Order: sequence, then C-alpha cells, then structure tokens
Amino acid sequence: MLLAAAMAWAVLAGAQTTRITGTVTDAATGEALPFVNISFIDSRVSTNSDLDGNYVLETYYATDSIRAVSMGYAPFTAKVKRDQPQRIDIRMHAATEQLADVVVTYKGNPAFPILRRLVANKPVNNREKLEAYQYEAYNKVEFDLNNITEEFEKKKIFKDFAFIFDHVDTSGGKPFLPIFMTETMSDVYYRQKPKTRRELIHGTKVSGLENPSISQFMGDMYQNVNIYDNFLVIFGKNFVSPIADGGRAYYNYYLLDSNWVGNNWCYHISFSPKRVQELAFSGSMWVNDTSYAVKSIEAGIATGANLNFVEGFQVKQEYSQVQPEVWMLTKDQLLVDLNLVKNQKKDAKRPVQGFYGRRTASYRDFVINKPMPPGFYAGADEVVMDIDPLSLGSAYWDEHRHENLSPQENAIYHMVDTMKTIPRFRTYVDIVTTIFTGYYTRGKIDLGPYFTTYSFNPLEGNRFRIGGRTSSNFSTRTEFNGYLAYGTKDGKFKFGLGGKTFVSKTSRQILEVTYKQDLEQLGESVNAFRGDNILSSVFRRTPNTKLTLVEESMVSYQREWFTGLDNTLMLRYRTLFPKGDLKYLRPGAAGEPSTVVNSIQTAEVALNTRFAYKEKYVSGDFSRMSLGTRYPTVELHLATGLPRLAQSEYGYSKVVAHVYQRLQLGTLGWMRINAEAGRVWGDLPYPLLVLHSGNETFYNDDLAFNTMNYFEFMSDRYVQLFLEHHFEGLFFNRVPLLRRLKWREVAAAKAVAGSLDMDRTQREMLLLPGMYSLGDGPFVEVSAGVENILKVLRVDGVWRLTYNDHPGTNLFALRLNLALQF
Repeated sequence: MLLAAAMAWAVLAGAQTTRITGTVTDAATGEALPFVNISFIDSRVSTNSDLDGNYVLETYYATDSIRAVSMGYAPFTAKVKRDQPQRIDIRMHAATEQLADVVVTYKGNPAFPILRRLVANKPVNNREKLEAYQYEAYNKVEFDLNNITEEFEKKKIFKDFAFIFDHVDTSGGKPFLPIFMTETMSDVYYRQKPKTRRELIHGTKVSGLENPSISQFMGDMYQNVNIYDNFLVIFGKNFVSPIADGGRAYYNYYLLDSNWVGNNWCYHISFSPKRVQELAFSGSMWVNDTSYAVKSIEAGIATGANLNFVEGFQVKQEYSQVQPEVWMLTKDQLLVDLNLVKNQKKDAKRPVQGFYGRRTASYRDFVINKPMPPGFYAGADEVVMDIDPLSLGSAYWDEHRHENLSPQENAIYHMVDTMKTIPRFRTYVDIVTTIFTGYYTRGKIDLGPYFTTYSFNPLEGNRFRIGGRTSSNFSTRTEFNGYLAYGTKDGKFKFGLGGKTFVSKTSRQILEVTYKQDLEQLGESVNAFRGDNILSSVFRRTPNTKLTLVEESMVSYQREWFTGLDNTLMLRYRTLFPKGDLKYLRPGAAGEPSTVVNSIQTAEVALNTRFAYKEKYVSGDFSRMSLGTRYPTVELHLATGLPRLAQSEYGYSKVVAHVYQRLQLGTLGWMRINAEAGRVWGDLPYPLLVLHSGNETFYNDDLAFNTMNYFEFMSDRYVQLFLEHHFEGLFFNRVPLLRRLKWREVAAAKAVAGSLDMDRTQREMLLLPGMYSLGDGPFVEVSAGVENILKVLRVDGVWRLTYNDHPGTNLFALRLNLALQF
C-alpha cells in the first residue's frame, strides 16, 4: 500500500496536477451537505459535493484558492497548494443577512480578462508540463517558384524543359511552380525528468535531393515552433508571441466573438502590433473558455516589420484536447513568400520572381504520461534515423502519410526527376552550385575554389593558383585534394596535397593526411580571409610583408562520440621560414652580435575537444554547416611539443580553452559572446607563442582585433573576451526615415589581457620592432556600427582605447562587412 501511494504521488507530481479531496459539512450541526459547488477562484473548473458531502477536485488548471457556495450559507474560501494532493474539509456557516442586488459593470477591454487567464494557464497548457508524451508526426515541405508570368515562361533559358510550366498553379494569389517537395514520417518522444527529446525518423521521400542530413533537418524536431514560448525564433529573429507574458506591451487585443468550435466553447480574439516596425504578428486565435488553452491560431508577420526578403508569412496551428485537460498541437501549416529582389515600382507590370516555402505538419496517435524505459532515452542524439529511410517505396507512403497528395503534388516527383536528366538543367545547377560552394564539378573532380585563382601580395607579386578535389562522383567516403600556386615576383611554386577518408560514417570517424609548402599569415584569426583570396588582396590597408613560408606535414584522426561532442587527435611537423620584413634573430653571447636563423622546426601532438550540446547540422559528404545551439559551445585544445623528433627543436605544453554562445534576448536583439584563455609553458621563440589575432584589412573580422596589427602583441598566458550585440533596429525603428531603410544597430567590445616572460623569450629569439607584450595592461577596442545597409552592408566605427602610442596604428578606423541576413 505504501509503495502504491508513493508511485501515485510520483505520477501526480510529474504531471503537475492539483488534487483536492474533502468533506462539506454544516459548521453548527456537523451534518453532511450535498450539492455544494466547489470551484477554483478565477476559474471555470468546479465540482459538486455528493450525497455524503464528499468532493474531489482535480485539475492542471488550479489557482491559489477555492470557494464553496450553497444557498443559505455564507461563501467559504481556502488557500490551495498547487501541483500536489491535499485535503481541505469545508465547514459552511449559515448566512445571517440577505444581501441586496448588486449590478457589476465592466468598462475595460473585454479581451484582457481572457488574456490574463490564458497567460496564467500557459504553464499547464504547455505540453512541456507532462511527465511524458509521444506521437506520430508527418511533415511535408514544398518550395515553389512564384510570380510565373507568360513572359517568364517564354525565356530561352527554359527552352529544353518548357514542360515544367504545365504544372503552374494559378488558383489564387501569385501563380507558382512547385520545384521541390519532401515528406517525412517520424515518431517523437518526450520525457520531463530528466528532460529528454527523441525523434525517430522512419521514412523520407525527397524530390530531386537525396541527402540524409536534409532529411533529418526536415523532421519535426528542427521545424517545430511552440506558440507558448514568449519569443519565437523565426529567420533567426526574435518574434514576440501573441500570448507572451508581457504581450499587452506589444499587441492590441480585441474580443471579436464567442462560439462553439467543435465541442469546445471558445472566445475569438484578434491581435495586431502596437508598433508596425516591431517583430510581432497580426491575426486571431480561438481560446477555450474553461482551460484557457489556445484552440487554434492564425497569424502573419505585420507589414512594415524590420525583416529582409520576406514578402509574406502565414502560420496556422490547431490544437485538440487529446485527453481531459491535455491539449496538443495536431495541425501546423506555414507559408513563407520570399523575394531576394523587390520591385520598387508599385504598378510594375513585370513582377519579380520569388519563392514560396510551404510546410504542413500533422500529429496523431498521442500517448500521454507513459514514458518509455530509461534505456530508450540513452544517448545525446535528439534525431535518430532508420537505416536508409530514403529507400521506402510508394506503398509505404500510401499507407502511412496522414493525408493524400493532390494530383499536382504527385506530379512534382515525376517533374523533378525528369528535369534532372536534361543536360541544360544540369548546367544551370552546376553554375549555381559553383557560385555558392566555390567549386565547379567536372565528373569526378571539383575544380576550385575559384576565388583563389588570382591574388597578389608584395612578396609573390601576382599569384596564380589552380586546385581541386575529388567529387562525390569519385567517392562519398574518400576525398583527395591538391593545388599548385606560382608567384610572378618570387618565381617560386607552392603546393599542397592531401586526402581524407571515413573510417566510419556511423560515428563520423575521419582520418586525414596533408602536406604543403606555402606562405601563411601567422597571427590571423580563423575567421579571416585566407591569404590567397582575392578579397584579402583588394581590401588590405597595409602591405602584406610579414609572411611565413610554412612547410607542414600533418595527420589527424577525428571521432564524433555523439552529435555535438568530438575529438581530434593531430600530429604535426612544421618548418617555418621568415619572409619579407620578418627575421629570426638569435641573441649572441655577451658583447656578441645576434645571429640570423633561417628556419625553426617544431613537432607537436595535439588533442582538440569540442562540445556543443544539442547542436544541429546540415551535412554534405565531408563538410557540414552548423545550425547552432542555444547552449554554450566549449572547446579545449591541448598540445605538447616533441623535441628531437625529426630535428624538432622545442619542447613545450599548451592549453587553450574557448567558450562561445549566442544569446537570444527577445526584443533587445541578440548577443554573441566569445571568451578564451590560454597558457604556454616552455622557452619558445615568438612565432610559437600566442600571437593575438590582428587584422590588416578594411574588412571587419568578428574574431580579431580590428585595430591591432599582425605580430603586434604576443603572450605566453592570456585571457580575452569578445562581446557583440545586435539591437535589430531597437532604436532606429522609432525614427520614421531609418525605419523605412531598415537599418539596424550593432555594438561590440573586445579586450585581451596577458603576460610574457620577456627574458626567456628574448633568450630564444629577439623580438622585432613593433612587437610587444601586454605588460602595461589589457588591449581594448570598442565599436559601434550600422548593419543591413542595402540589406547586405555593415559599417563599423572602431575605437582603439589602449596602446595608442604604438607606431603604425590609428585611434579610429572604419571597417566593412558584407552579409546576407533576414
């Protein structure tokens, strides 16, 4: 009995219900009172006592008090302990006087009391309250080319595949042509304690693109938006939810109607932004009158919102009570109208082509508060795919999809597969792929990247480069790569060769071997333009005369233990030759001149660990693009020098820890934080110390000090912090002219503090003029700028606050950046 009671308590506590039991009696006689109404104050949840005066009141929607009323008795009230079982015995006292009639008149907005109860009940209506749930999800995503005109159809570019226009849909809105569609079937599981989500994707059907990572991305876990969150992250922006806790500060609400919606009596409430420039919605919702749960909602982005390329956005969600007091999303529809180029003429006869993105999701077969065995939730991967879910045939989809495809949707698969066989269409695809990836695929070879074909610098003069790698047509498990470069001024060839192969794709184990002889810029950030990028040559603010010829052999092994956690073990041997203004000078004995060192050799073994909890990716065959995570990303780099290995000269130890996080801050925008600290032990020359990342281009580098020169500062121990805040138009949106321009504010602050044992360093190698330690305090720079100029340009003013007496530096600088963003 005791064990059963404990188990019942655990279930109730996990599900967050409030259960009240008790007896109602006459306070004077002790007689049981039947038919007494007991209810939660400010709620429609109530019950009546039975013939013996007993009552049970159980609900997710408890308030902090109950009231008991009965004819001839004074009302009884009592406090309630929410989310736990309790007993409250009610003793009713006879009424001593008759109350006069009371007329209550409400003069406020009638939508506000409903909204207040809706917000108060959000925690219990949010499905996250449940101990566990699971359901079957069906997702269908479609992309369409819209604004299809007769003139557009007659363009020569479509001559060889004009048949596609037989599928243009002209039913309402803009004429559109479906060009891509994917379907996904999955089971979704949730457990509250400890909080765990898991999605098992059982089937994926894709028109024209068979990429398992894309299939994973199209599942329910990556696409779902929870209306009960205060802020909804859409296009990377923070939209205020219409049912946010402080929604009245951003929305106007109006009560339109009350009526039956299915078996539920509901209130119909409309909402619209108080200020058109803010990221908020216009639309309406139906709210249940007992649970104050959202029954359905239709919303769109308000005209005038500070958002690029989005001509329209509509979302419709439907919720159902799948069991008493448990509301779940059962239907989710989304339509996005994207236009990269906007026609500025209001009466333009030639509409600009854009894209529709459509998503339809439905959910069924709900199981509530019945968690799977603990072992089922083991592992960190939220999304797990069945082996080759793309292999399922049409019979599977005919049986399992939640709704039949329309004849037009069925035709999309055939149309896209036919287009893939047309040579001219493949040519167009290759051109677009080359622009975005930098590589042109020619059979089993990818040539590129094209932006490194030509560059220039003072040491090499004009630099010409040709490179490539094997394509997926050669292998999806092994890749070879190489390049050859030549400088017209130094008359020397540089080259690189390498290869990598999957030891295992299941656990993402990659073995890589590379060798190169080429010029490098030591001390630049990982975010900087590569040295042979033509943009690096064009946007330089000082001549690039501090280069190093690097001869490097490297072998590495990467192992991903689960999504978000990986290790890379690396063995590297390098020979460094100073070029240009760089010199390696070793101090002589007392009274003796310094001697020139032609090169230094180092060998090191390193272990890098990276952990990004619940990070999401879209992957290619070898590379992949992170979609980010709302948790911090942590990296730890450990390295040790191997003296006397293949003439390696130095023994040392190195530790570097890095933490990155992007914080969504609601209407205040978002912030990017980078923190790093490191230490090097050993007697080392300056090229092997920590060279703080400078930037000698006019291009703004988020991960470097934009007013610091290369080799200006170095340390053997340091800590640095980069903060960058994007206000997303918080202030400019309140100025009419700037609101029309959709400019957005950005501010940043960067600082690094460190130290250097100068005596030990100078004994190994002399520092050159213009090289310093941070012995006089931290280096600090701050910046303020405007982004989204013409939708792509960002301009920052950067102020250097310390070490302003160094030659060749400026107190203030302008930096530019180009980026496409919503």
